[in-house]
Amino acid sequence: MEITEVRVFPVNEEKLRAYVTITFDQCFVIRDLKIIQGATGLFVSMPSKKRKDGTYRDIAHPINNETRRMIEEKIIAEYHRVAESGGEQAFGDQ
Repeated sequence: MEITEVRVFPVNEEKLRAYVTITFDQCFVIRDLKIIQGATGLFVSMPSKKRKDGTYRDIAHPINNETRRMIEEKIIAEYHRVAESGGEQAFGDQ
């Protein structure tokens, strides 16, 4: 499995830095990931849905640390690249 595209949509909010869409193997898309500024740096929040009790539950997420790390590294690297260029960009565009 390979991430073939990362689209970063920067926002200017207190902790939320960007929304992200990723594509795996040019055939499977996950939208609405978030880049959040946490106490120890940036991290990626998976798409989630609000439950009836007011809590949130991830809709899609990696099931092991290796995959989570791979996804976060690609997304954070693309976010930094976009932030330096000053606009929306996508890794993997042809």
